Amino acid sequence: MASTGIENQDIRAEAERIHDSQRSPDARTIIAAIVILLVYQGYSLSLVGVAAPWIAKSFALSEAKLAELFAWMSLSAFCTLFLARLADRVGRRRIILWSLVLAPLCAIGAAVARHPASFASFEIVITALLGGSVSSAIVLLAEELPVEQRARGQAFAATASAVGGVLAYIVIPFLLKWGYSWRWLLAPCVAGVVLVVPLAHMLPVDSRWARLAQTKSVSGSRIYDIFHPLYRRRAITLLACAALDTIAGSAVNGWLYFDAVSIIGLSPQKASSVIVTGMVLGMLGFPAGAWSSDHFGRVPTVMYVGGAAWLGALAFYSGPPIGVTWSLTWLLVAYCWFKIASAVMTVGANSAATELFPAGLRTTMIGWQGITAAAFSMLAQLIIATLIGPLGGLTRVIRYLSLLGIPSAIIFGRFIDETRGLSLEDAAKEEQWARARNLPRGSRMGRASDGPSRRATGNDEPQGHDLDH
Repeated sequence: MASTGIENQDIRAEAERIHDSQRSPDARTIIAAIVILLVYQGYSLSLVGVAAPWIAKSFALSEAKLAELFAWMSLSAFCTLFLARLADRVGRRRIILWSLVLAPLCAIGAAVARHPASFASFEIVITALLGGSVSSAIVLLAEELPVEQRARGQAFAATASAVGGVLAYIVIPFLLKWGYSWRWLLAPCVAGVVLVVPLAHMLPVDSRWARLAQTKSVSGSRIYDIFHPLYRRRAITLLACAALDTIAGSAVNGWLYFDAVSIIGLSPQKASSVIVTGMVLGMLGFPAGAWSSDHFGRVPTVMYVGGAAWLGALAFYSGPPIGVTWSLTWLLVAYCWFKIASAVMTVGANSAATELFPAGLRTTMIGWQGITAAAFSMLAQLIIATLIGPLGGLTRVIRYLSLLGIPSAIIFGRFIDETRGLSLEDAAKEEQWARARNLPRGSRMGRASDGPSRRATGNDEPQGHDLDH
């Protein structure tokens, strides 16, 4: 029985490769479209953090008030969940294009805002729109790329977002040097509207989602279906990992510059050099993550490399051992270790997360992860503020919180199913989901359009490594 199930998986995976090869000339176009979108997204979402000192000065905000303003902006996660859910109902392409139309309009509003509340309101909408488009983009990669290119596509996407996030750090010194306001950082965001037409031509119209849109598995899905018995363990595991990683990541990433300058004693220039170098070299982890995910699997990549990443963060915040005189080198190596391993983990985790759920729930799941991340990011800062006194300082608190990333990696490895080499239908249990929804066979996963991807036998047994029942 088990061997028959494995043979059927191999047949469907090979059928998907044949089907994908017919649209493989479009794969590079799709990747290029997503890369353009995510460079724009990475730049636009990094602006508030980059311009924080000048935002505070423009609106006469104290540090506490600035932190409060940023906390309110985290409400965008709820809007992102709505858009992620909408993408599972109206399509990924439509959400991406409408986001590119509306985000530049909101950027104009943010650029001319004269009150912090109105500025925050526009930024909440921008963040929600771009968050929803990113959810759609990474799911589109999983759905439209051939089996063997899915992890590579996620690596391109993550690299593009990281590149976009660095660009604002490059632009702001020139604006200040030439005497321009920080508000000019929003100019490229406004100009993003010119991307609508080219991306409309590059993104697929006859997508996998479009072929399934009329089936009940898509149109009848609900926001809480991620907790259906077929997917409950996967969903709870991913949300638990998102919570632990967010607490650890918020602590580690949020206080790097402060710790390096105010506690370790580096000059601002040296601290900036360490962080920028780590961010740039960290991008090497994205192609490495794709290679590891394809050769060893998504789960081992996240479990082993992701778990080791947090040891780099621990080394950074622990500082060099007593007697070591090359403290700058220690910090640089530790931070690069953390960033490269984190990038490897990101590719493996994104590849798995977009493959584990059916078409009607893929972006919905990413939206749930966004809500979890927003909530636990706020909780992380509250925990830090509460424990600084009892634990004897900020650095010690961050060291303890960084360790939460290790059990997260272990939980991922223990409870998440491997999807390497599986067709998207098998990885997401699409046929079992269709049966659970009591769908007629003719409407399952649009099999009529897939031709050879239909099962070779009538064997409908659960496949091996299916532990969700």
